[in-house]
Amino acid sequence: MPSKKIIQFLDDIKANNNREWFHANKSRYETYKQEYHTLIENVLAEMIPKDISLANLEPKNCAFRIARDIRFSKDKTPYKTHMGIWLSPGTKNTNLAGYYIHIEKGASFIGGGVWWPNAEDLKKIRKEIAYFTEDLDELLADKNFKKEFGSLEHNDTIALKNAPKGYEKDHPAIEFLKLKSFTAMHKLDDSLLTDPDFVQEIAQKLILLKPLNDFLNRALTTED
Repeated sequence: MPSKKIIQFLDDIKANNNREWFHANKSRYETYKQEYHTLIENVLAEMIPKDISLANLEPKNCAFRIARDIRFSKDKTPYKTHMGIWLSPGTKNTNLAGYYIHIEKGASFIGGGVWWPNAEDLKKIRKEIAYFTEDLDELLADKNFKKEFGSLEHNDTIALKNAPKGYEKDHPAIEFLKLKSFTAMHKLDDSLLTDPDFVQEIAQKLILLKPLNDFLNRALTTED
């Protein structure tokens, strides 16, 4: 589970999100970073036997820098106030599907899939959905997947209002074809963050996303 030091550090940096405080607490950050990587190691130890495609990952492949990219943001606070873990055979710098863990008091969640693929990858995913609609319907209909994740995330921000170019509006998978991002999410209660079985519980939920990730990665890695 995330240690109390991790949770407290994230709370403190949320209340003191400035460079002066951060540099004055650099030793705490170094401890936080060590425990961050230890947590990732523990998550990988649980996930790799369940998804062998993650076997070559190391903590450095799954961690994110704490500094925010504020170049194009109205929010100029310099540091992230959450911990993110990204598990993907393509690592965090590619567009392959994977598993995500977000740790932030009051806003923790897990999820997976492909977040905002580029234009070329979007075409590949839509093609896979159009040709293999039954495969997608089957994995989304799994009772355990539905219990934890419901379905793919769908809102006005990530979905077109009309059918994408090249697809009929009455296609049986039109609501999925309209999507521009292909993810599923499950919110976490704060009580789970301090549960001794946190890693095991998270792994059991995350692995339910494997069929979705496999479907998306099949689209992204299959040559035309």
